[in-house]
Amino acid sequence: MSIHLSKHNRLPVVVFVSLVLVLAIILSAGIALASGQADISLSEVYRILLYKVSNGLLGNIDGITQANANIVWFVRTPRILLSIFVGMGLAVSGAVMQAVVQNPLADPYILGISSGSSLGATFAILVGFGGASFFFQFGLALGAFVGAVAATFLVLLLSSIGGRMTSTKLVLSGTIISSLCSSLANLIVYLANNAEGMKKVTFWSMGSLASASWTKLPMVSLLVVGLTIFFLLQYRVLNTMLLGDEVAVTLGVKLVVYRRVYMVLSALLTSIIVANSGMIGFVGLIIPHIVRGFSGSDHRILMPLTALSGGLFLIWADILARSILTGVELPIGIITAIIGAPIFIYIIVKRQYNFGG
Repeated sequence: MSIHLSKHNRLPVVVFVSLVLVLAIILSAGIALASGQADISLSEVYRILLYKVSNGLLGNIDGITQANANIVWFVRTPRILLSIFVGMGLAVSGAVMQAVVQNPLADPYILGISSGSSLGATFAILVGFGGASFFFQFGLALGAFVGAVAATFLVLLLSSIGGRMTSTKLVLSGTIISSLCSSLANLIVYLANNAEGMKKVTFWSMGSLASASWTKLPMVSLLVVGLTIFFLLQYRVLNTMLLGDEVAVTLGVKLVVYRRVYMVLSALLTSIIVANSGMIGFVGLIIPHIVRGFSGSDHRILMPLTALSGGLFLIWADILARSILTGVELPIGIITAIIGAPIFIYIIVKRQYNFGG
């Protein structure tokens, strides 16, 4: 059931819910920073953060070991920030893809973008860029980006054959390209004589935030925030996409052009996320659904709430991944799948594939 608000009282409610989500993210980040193998209290976490952020001008870390300070600042803080940005990016990308193809089952994984990105990253790990440290650092991101763009181009090309591009042809083309990219990635894994590389690909394919660092955050955060703001400003076009191509033509909106632009930008966003966190499923699928159930399908409201909810969701998924088994970190993709699958089944049963109000 969707909550329908008039234009006069909609904005205050959206602002209030957004502030609640921001506060929840801050509190959850604090809990995540205190969670882990090292026993660090929440008060110590905030003292360390205040001291580090102010470059020693505010607060002090007297009585806190240097090891705990390093764990909080160099290990856990970049990881939590990465989880927020990855969750935001996946959720926003999922909401955009669902509007682009007018299908609530769509997300970058279903449309082949993530599979193409995975193929490129698998190639970079097992075949190329694995030697020199420079190429190892940037080759994975480059391979993921090239793979995502190539998959997107093939989906657009295939869906344009035989006439005008439609949402149905996009979904079918995405399914085909996704299967093809997955098969090629499996072929590379099968033929590669690289035990260490195959182990890394296996763990990476299940999703992980363990490689987070301060050096990786700038590129990820800038792209996620920049493209999120861009899509927030595109709410009118996204709303028009839900009305269908025929209505859009009468309104003078060329959806074919916007679809191509949005898919290329989503490919860029997805490739950066996949390169830094691996394959994390269901975030872009279920988060827009859950938010849409309360906010309706107006993207002016849906997009900011979806972005914040995605960041909050992935923080807690990472906490569970690090806490369920003592001394062992589960791949975060397993956690999101375990949580997401039952929720998505419930959504299918209750909402019957609708976009909401």
